[in-house]
Amino acid sequence: MTSFDLSFDYRCPFAKNIHLHVLHALKGGATFDVRFVPWTLSQGHRPEGAPDVWDDPAYDGDLLALAAGISVRDQQPTLFLAAHEALFRSRHERALRLATSDEIDLVLEPLGVDLAMLHDDLASRRPHRVIGESYEEFSHYDAFGVPTFVVDGDATFVRWMTPPAGDPATSADIIDSLLTLMRSRVDLNEFKHTRLPA
Repeated sequence: MTSFDLSFDYRCPFAKNIHLHVLHALKGGATFDVRFVPWTLSQGHRPEGAPDVWDDPAYDGDLLALAAGISVRDQQPTLFLAAHEALFRSRHERALRLATSDEIDLVLEPLGVDLAMLHDDLASRRPHRVIGESYEEFSHYDAFGVPTFVVDGDATFVRWMTPPAGDPATSADIIDSLLTLMRSRVDLNEFKHTRLPA
């Protein structure tokens, strides 16, 4: 079984693509042992001297989906993979901002998420503390965006351009090939096509 950490922010389309591949592969029987780690894009864009975004209520809308995902991950874990996929798809395929409780409820209630438990957890700001702790953890890897994989103590940012389109085995192969490259070619620092696929 392959173990790795994988960071996410629901606002990032590249995080959506790679996370959907991981989820697709898992649904197809892949045996990845994944720790899904929140990482907020907002922290790097706050004004100089401003509080950390997870401590600043002005950013609660920006962090709401991330905090909701963490709440489900930690308190209703059997529903997390479905919630994780639904939040990504709602943001990027349904154009929901996921910045209000009504939008979050609209996405998560059909999955059977206990909304009262979710709202109580969000009100406690526990998920915001988790976001802060995870951001600080990934800062040790000099992480600058999502999705970032951590494999065997080494971090790699990946920009994958397309979501799954068919067989879960294809998604599993994509993730396996990326993990193999991360493990076996640690001297490869950057590999980037100069043009987008036609």
